[in-house]
Amino acid sequence: MFSGVRRLAPTTRRDLLTAAALCAIVPVGMAAASGARDASSAGPKHQPPALTTVSPSGTWTAAGRAPRTAESVVQIVAHPDDDLFFLNPEVGQSLRSGRPLTTIYLTSGEANGVNAPRRKDAQPRLFPAERDHAKYAKARQNGIRAAYAEMVTGDATHPWRRTVIATAGGGQAELDTLQGHPHIQLVWTLLHEAGSITGDRPHSLHGLWDGRVPTLGSQLVHGGEVARNFAYDREQLIRTLTGYLERFRPTQVRMQNPTPGRLDRNLKCADHQDHRYGARFVQEALARYASLGGRPHFTVQTYIGYFNGGLPGALDPASGASKARTIDTYAGDGGAPNACKDAAGCGDRKVAAHPKRNWTSTIHHAGDTGTNWLLIGEDGTLSAFAVLDGRIAQWHRPAGTGGRTGQARWSGPAFLTGTGFDAGIQPVTLPDGRLAVYGTRAVLGAGPAAYHREVGYTEQRRPGAAFGPWRSLGTPEQSDLVGTSDISAPAVSVGADGATTVFLRDSSHQLTARTRLPGGTWAPWQALGGRAVHSDPVTATDSTGRAYVLAATPRTVLAWVQDRPGGRVRGPLATGLPPTTLPLTVRPDGDGVRLYFRRPHSGNIRTAHLRASDLTPVRDPHGLRAGAPARVTDLGGAGGYGPASVTPAGWGDALLAARSSTGDLATAWLPAGVDPRPQRWSRTGFLLAGAPSGTATGSGGVVLTALGLDGRLYWTQTPRKGARFAPWQPVDAAATGRGDVSATPARSAT
Repeated sequence: MFSGVRRLAPTTRRDLLTAAALCAIVPVGMAAASGARDASSAGPKHQPPALTTVSPSGTWTAAGRAPRTAESVVQIVAHPDDDLFFLNPEVGQSLRSGRPLTTIYLTSGEANGVNAPRRKDAQPRLFPAERDHAKYAKARQNGIRAAYAEMVTGDATHPWRRTVIATAGGGQAELDTLQGHPHIQLVWTLLHEAGSITGDRPHSLHGLWDGRVPTLGSQLVHGGEVARNFAYDREQLIRTLTGYLERFRPTQVRMQNPTPGRLDRNLKCADHQDHRYGARFVQEALARYASLGGRPHFTVQTYIGYFNGGLPGALDPASGASKARTIDTYAGDGGAPNACKDAAGCGDRKVAAHPKRNWTSTIHHAGDTGTNWLLIGEDGTLSAFAVLDGRIAQWHRPAGTGGRTGQARWSGPAFLTGTGFDAGIQPVTLPDGRLAVYGTRAVLGAGPAAYHREVGYTEQRRPGAAFGPWRSLGTPEQSDLVGTSDISAPAVSVGADGATTVFLRDSSHQLTARTRLPGGTWAPWQALGGRAVHSDPVTATDSTGRAYVLAATPRTVLAWVQDRPGGRVRGPLATGLPPTTLPLTVRPDGDGVRLYFRRPHSGNIRTAHLRASDLTPVRDPHGLRAGAPARVTDLGGAGGYGPASVTPAGWGDALLAARSSTGDLATAWLPAGVDPRPQRWSRTGFLLAGAPSGTATGSGGVVLTALGLDGRLYWTQTPRKGARFAPWQPVDAAATGRGDVSATPARSAT
């Protein structure tokens, strides 16, 4: 039990109530197209190489027929360039892998209509600084086409085929297909943008979401394929987006953050209003699409937007430079003047003046899977949990099914109750052997004012039995208006007496907790303090039974520790750790815990051992001044970003698994001993969704799992030291949705 902390006051961040209006009002469009394309019928499924095979994440795509793969990535963003700034390098990784990718732009991004550098000392203007919204929107289209063509073919001038498609909402959209590469497509929904980051703009996605305007109109581009104006009401926009999903049949959807939070310094929204409300319309469409049958399973990944500029850079120098070069191409830099031969311009000249803002050196997922989603029971039973189709999916492998990998008897996915879940779920094993799964989800409500996110759980009625209903724990937030429902994924600590504590980072960037007492009663939400926490919290228990909770700020890592098992918690405490790229992994390690994290601007994995006796009270607002800096060991790596999976094997070594700089899964063995250094890193060659998860087996071996971009669970294992890993195998063969009648949008807590 976590006691002795102050109760979360109902007036926390009172000033937000008066500042909330700053975050409202913004438009953005969406569109959908009729028709269908069955990606899974294109041919044999892609089989990833063996774990020990070192190979690139993808090769340059050759012109010709669409690749034979079950994968289909759909990206939906508010403005042209949101994908390049906030989703890349994952855009380029998918393009170079040869898999189908479609990017959908909701608005035309016309801004103030002036396509010119913002600074007088910028490069000379190649085009007049006239105010022409249609021409500026066209110039941005030209820049996007050049950037995508260059990422795929190496030639920014590679031609596109441009056509008009009817949308399910009654309007029209432009569909661009890269010639010779029919699996690479761009969709221009052509809606009017807000024209302001946080200003009051009723004719916007924000205004349409809130019902301040009945319809949102179009913004056509100069010389575009779509020649007639149109407008969407709220329902038409959702139908348009749902139609897109039906047409392109994604196995992964990439989208912007619907709950970006507020800035501490002025309480303004931390992201563009078009990003936020465009993403909420996407959530509505995804909920509707998920209820349909006959579609492939899909994962969803959300991305932090503008606030990336205030976070440590997550990309290594080479990846950051590559991302910056793509932005330069989009801006029209580096090529011959008017290479596209368009009077509107060949790129976004505003970006040419100041393309960085630290956005090109980083990428941060707004929610991730974490690395603790694979559990093993005392009898050797394996259970993996992830979010597919907005629902919690479970894969199961009974005990005693070792043998040859081709004969392993995995089953799944089977779906638990509830809908609308975020990716970062947390399964745990209770003292009596039952499993419980905690997570957060968006509740869309009967109207836009009802939108919020909640944390909750579902648990087995008895060990090995079915899971019960979803039980909501509510939220520590006052309202969506105050904090935009910006809460983290949960971390869950389970005591030997059965007391369970759920930890969250709230929208005030502090840690909060709610504890389930041994008798089953849940205590109220309590504030645990801290400042500028922006990571998901993580937790582990040392050999004495004391729980540790750790969370990252942009400058360091803060800690909270129990004085004794089941006792009160102290914190925040200074760890003396340097800045990280935010995602953390923690494991028990003797009388303390061992933390794993990434080095900024490198991707290298670092580790530090933390003990409660070494942690000191925070003495400054940023938690930097500690009694002594923690000793950090650099384990190297293969670049990349996101959390690292760390799995101790029975013989003492540990398996490290993490996303590499090219987006595929990389692994290395970390030898046991003092101040260890890992052996060489190996690339698996396939792109993954989220982060990997591993577990030690009862016989001392290791099982490693990962989600593919095709929506399937992949797994491999090694039984003993020195043995080769088995080839990666998918658990399910078809990965097609069953259209369960229970897969309906979340409307209220169940």
